[in-house]
Amino acid sequence: MSAQTNNNHTPHSHTVVPISDPPPATFFDDTQWRVLYTLMDTVVPPIVATAASGEEVVVAVNSDGNSPADNGRQSLSKEVFESHYQKLQSCMVTPPSREAFAAYLSEKPSEIQDFRNHLVRTLSTISPDARKQLGAVTYLLGTTFGSYALTGHTKPFYELDGEARESVLRSWRGSCITAIRGMAKSLTSIGTKTWIQTSPLFRELSGYVDVPEDYAEKAAAAAAERPPPPEYIFKQFPAAASESSEGDGGGGDGDGGKQAQAAVVLDTDVVIVGSGCGGGVCARVLAEAGHRVLVVEKGYYFPPSQLPMRSDTAETNLFLNRGVISTDDNSVSAVAGGTWGGGGSVNWGVSLKTPGYVLDDWAANRGLGFFSTPKFQESLDRVCDFMGVSDEHVLLDGAAKLGWRAKVTPHNSGRGDHHCGHCHLGCGSGAKQGPAVSWLPAAARAGAEFVEGFEVERIDFENFASGKKASGVSGNGPLHERTVREVKIRAKRVIVAGGTFSSPLLLQRSGLGNPQIGRNLYLHPVNMLGAFWNEDVNPMDGCAISSVCTAFEDLDGQGHGVKLEGTCMVPYLIYSAYPATSGLDFKLKALRYRNLNTFICIPRDRDTGRVYADPQTGQTRVAYTPSAFDRAHVLEGIEIQPFLPNVPPFIVSAPTSTLATNNVTSDKENETEDERFEAWIRHLRRVGNPITAPWACAHQMGSCRMSRKEEDGVVDPWGKVWGVAEGLYVADASVLPSATGVNPMVTTMAVADWIARGVAEDLEALRKGARGNRVE
Repeated sequence: MSAQTNNNHTPHSHTVVPISDPPPATFFDDTQWRVLYTLMDTVVPPIVATAASGEEVVVAVNSDGNSPADNGRQSLSKEVFESHYQKLQSCMVTPPSREAFAAYLSEKPSEIQDFRNHLVRTLSTISPDARKQLGAVTYLLGTTFGSYALTGHTKPFYELDGEARESVLRSWRGSCITAIRGMAKSLTSIGTKTWIQTSPLFRELSGYVDVPEDYAEKAAAAAAERPPPPEYIFKQFPAAASESSEGDGGGGDGDGGKQAQAAVVLDTDVVIVGSGCGGGVCARVLAEAGHRVLVVEKGYYFPPSQLPMRSDTAETNLFLNRGVISTDDNSVSAVAGGTWGGGGSVNWGVSLKTPGYVLDDWAANRGLGFFSTPKFQESLDRVCDFMGVSDEHVLLDGAAKLGWRAKVTPHNSGRGDHHCGHCHLGCGSGAKQGPAVSWLPAAARAGAEFVEGFEVERIDFENFASGKKASGVSGNGPLHERTVREVKIRAKRVIVAGGTFSSPLLLQRSGLGNPQIGRNLYLHPVNMLGAFWNEDVNPMDGCAISSVCTAFEDLDGQGHGVKLEGTCMVPYLIYSAYPATSGLDFKLKALRYRNLNTFICIPRDRDTGRVYADPQTGQTRVAYTPSAFDRAHVLEGIEIQPFLPNVPPFIVSAPTSTLATNNVTSDKENETEDERFEAWIRHLRRVGNPITAPWACAHQMGSCRMSRKEEDGVVDPWGKVWGVAEGLYVADASVLPSATGVNPMVTTMAVADWIARGVAEDLEALRKGARGNRVE
């Protein structure tokens, strides 16, 4: 066995992480790809400005330098082109030139090689069932009969002109058939997201940059205030000498000479599967208690000097399933961490404690009395204090004018300034005190050891006097250059902390048959709303979420409702959900990125779904649909520009009275504006909040629920897995008894602190030859 130290580079410079090559695109044939590229070019169409006879033409060119023929392009009159260009001139501090604007409108996604590559990457990660459904649609659209059935046209989809294609897409979005609306939603989301991530002209003209312009300055300031980035040492496992298999079964296929490698065997007191908010806390607590700790993580570590990443690169390196996990019905798109430090490395730093009414519910109605005790409050305080949770450097742009309750959101920024809007793609300043820069380095100082790139296949068990005992884990650990070999880790205690999407699958792969495993899933499914200003607001500037409105958090008298928060303004997250009315509308609004701010409506969902393994691939599948009850609560938070289909934005009228010169409007004008707004609200409620709205999720909880009784959950009040006599625990967001209604990081860490301290007591008792006897 060898050790490898990660090179952290110079802390004041940024190192670009290269993106991986796309996988083979053989899952579709040439005709299906042609149809799919045409669909993408319909979602984000190339648009060419034309002129009346005898007038000068606004010239746009293809990427090959030639003037575009129709080729699926939509036309725009010179007059309309000029009106849009003048609007940009009036609301952007540095608007593009007329020529650059024309080139931007005419850009065709399928002609961008990065777009094509990233589309292949995206589709390679969706479930086989979803890919099969998409393949069926593209096959039908490539035939005369299938195209007629889906579009009403007798030509294959790729032979229709640009206006006809957009008309078809518009009809799908408004279809009375939910499956067709869902198909349109998925195609739109894939197309807009991939184009935003790969379009060179969007980056050039919108004002968005992958790395903050003052990166070096911020990195230097952070280095002066905080300890240097950790020098992690990860275990590596060299290739062993092959051993000849013997016997009839030794060769696997009757080949008695087939070579096999013996597994590496390690011994430790505690093996922790996962390095995120749960695993990081457990590692520090147990290592500082004097126990041997080994943390294994299937993701890899990237130092601050390699962060933030480009979003398309980050999806591969920092997130589970290359960035997005869609529910089976495509109603919700979820993101989850898949790197060293887990979700704590890619979240937005919001550190809200569990609301009192949630803790009271868990104590009184779930039979988990410790949640209402001072000891659990100590766990909450302890994790916040360790990360330096503070609201001192965050500004509240609040709801005082409306009389709504609101407050500043505290952040885990070591009580310092965390002026970092890119944290979703990794924190380059190291200011965010997530597991990778706080809990895990503290664990290392206390003697903990680490393995990155370790895929745990199963938990190992052995017979025990009173039943089954967890004795370790087996999986594939890294060799040099990230190849793998089998590794067995023998441990006195196993703590599963892989996260809500991964932990239940590991328990099931290991042979545990509790029917509660994977169920009781909560997602905090959010809608978004946005507002455009006629001025630059620089949405990537400042921290991602600075305030929260709590006025609507209890709409049913039982703690179910919605909170309003700002959101991270990484463009692909926003524009993949934007409810554009046309391709032109989308491109114009994307160009106004610097004028936009968006907000999210976070419900404390009452109704649940489940997590399970794909029967073909073993990868995570999610069955969850936002219920009518939860959708109604989220609707209470949506105003101005709801990210909902068939709801126009509410646009504030410009004042017309002479008082406007003094920035004052008349009472009559205010009354008229209020009446317009009330009418808009009534229309919004009539339309409702459909399943086919662009729902998103960054908070997953509950799939290994904590319970007082074995039949109600997966782990007991101390985190020990029901049905296993000794040695197996779960300590991550999956054990939360229900949705928290707030960003769940601090709650997850406090629960992990509670569980880890119990494991430490148990191991100490075992060391002394006694049995642990922890009580609430």
